[in-house]
Amino acid sequence: MNQVKRNILLNPGPATTTDTVKNAMVVADICPRELEFGELTLSVRNDLIRVAHGEKNHTCVMLTSSGTGGVEACLTSVVPHTKKVLLLINGAYGERMQKICDAYRVEHIDYNQEWGLPLDLNEVESLLKKNQSEVSHIAFIHHETTVGILNPLSEISALAGKYNVETIVDAMSSFAGMKIDVEKDNIHYLVSSSNKCIQAMAGISFIITNKQSLLKTKEVAPRNFYFNLLDNHLYLEKNKQFRFTPPVQTVYALRQALNEYFEEGAENRFARYAAMYEIMRKKVLELGLTFLVEEKHHAKLLTAIHDPKSPAYSFDEMHDYLYERGFTIYPGKVGNINTFRLSNIGAIYPKDIEDFLVVFETYLRLKKII
Repeated sequence: MNQVKRNILLNPGPATTTDTVKNAMVVADICPRELEFGELTLSVRNDLIRVAHGEKNHTCVMLTSSGTGGVEACLTSVVPHTKKVLLLINGAYGERMQKICDAYRVEHIDYNQEWGLPLDLNEVESLLKKNQSEVSHIAFIHHETTVGILNPLSEISALAGKYNVETIVDAMSSFAGMKIDVEKDNIHYLVSSSNKCIQAMAGISFIITNKQSLLKTKEVAPRNFYFNLLDNHLYLEKNKQFRFTPPVQTVYALRQALNEYFEEGAENRFARYAAMYEIMRKKVLELGLTFLVEEKHHAKLLTAIHDPKSPAYSFDEMHDYLYERGFTIYPGKVGNINTFRLSNIGAIYPKDIEDFLVVFETYLRLKKII
C-alpha cells in the first residue's frame, strides 16, 4: 500500500482520509455499466441508508457533484410549482438555498436569523401556521458550518409534521458525525456528501429520501434534467447503474470509507469526534480566546472562534505557519465579525488535536498575540 503524506485538515471539508481509503481508488479500470460495478453501487447506496437508519421506508439517490449539487437537486425536484418552501436561514449555506431557489424560480418564504444565533422555533411555527396552505416543504441546515451552530433537527421535524409539510435537511457535515435517524424524526429528504464525516473523497452527493415522498414528485413538472431525483432513482432501480457517468474511483473510496465506518462503530466515531472537540475547547479557553456561538448550540464537529484582538494577528500568516507544519485551518466571516474555524472531523484522532494545539499555542506566543 502506498504511504501518502498525511495532513491534518481542520477545515470544514474535505476531511483527512485514511491511506486505505486513498488506495481503494487504485483499481483496475472498469466500465461503470458492468454488473460488477452496479453491485458495488447498490452496496454503497444501501449502506448510506443504514448509516441514517432508513432501511424501512427510505432509499438513497447518489449524484456526481459536490454537496451543493445534492441540495440543488432536492430543492428543484420536489417542491411543486403551486407551492412554496420555507427556508430557515442562520448562515451562508441557508442563504445558498435561497440562491438556488431564485435561480430555478422555486417559490420560497424565508425566515432569516442573524448568523450564529439559534433559530427561534416560535417564529418558525408562526410562519408555518400563517402560510400553511402555501408551504409544502421546510428546508434548513442541520449543522451550519459557516458559524458552527447545530440547528434542532428533531424539533423542526416535529413542527413540520404538525403542519403537514415535508422536511429537506442539509446534513452535509453532520451525517455520520452524530446520530441521525430519518425514520424516527420523519425526515423526507436528507442531503449529504462523501467528503465529510463519512471520511471518503469529494465528488459524490447523496439524498436519503422517503420512498413515498420521492415517488410523489412524478407530479412535479421537471425544472431540471441531470439533477432530477426521481429519474436518477428509477434509472438505478431498473439498471443497477448511475444514470450518468459516475466518478468510478471515488465510488470505490466511498465503499472503503463505509467499511471503515462500520468497523469503527457509529458510537465510537461520534465519541472520537466529541473527545477531540473537548480537547480543543479546553485549550482555546485556556488561551483566552472566545467562541462565536453559545456553547450549548455547538455541534462538537466544528467551532468558530473570534479572531484575537491583538494588532499582531494575521489569519493568513497564522494559516501559513500552521500549514507548513501539516495543519490546515479555515477562515470565517460573519457580517463584520472576523473568525477562524477549527473542525474535528475526518480520520484524525485526539493526539492529532493535541499536536496541533502545541503548534497553535507556539505561534500565538511567538507573535505575542496572547
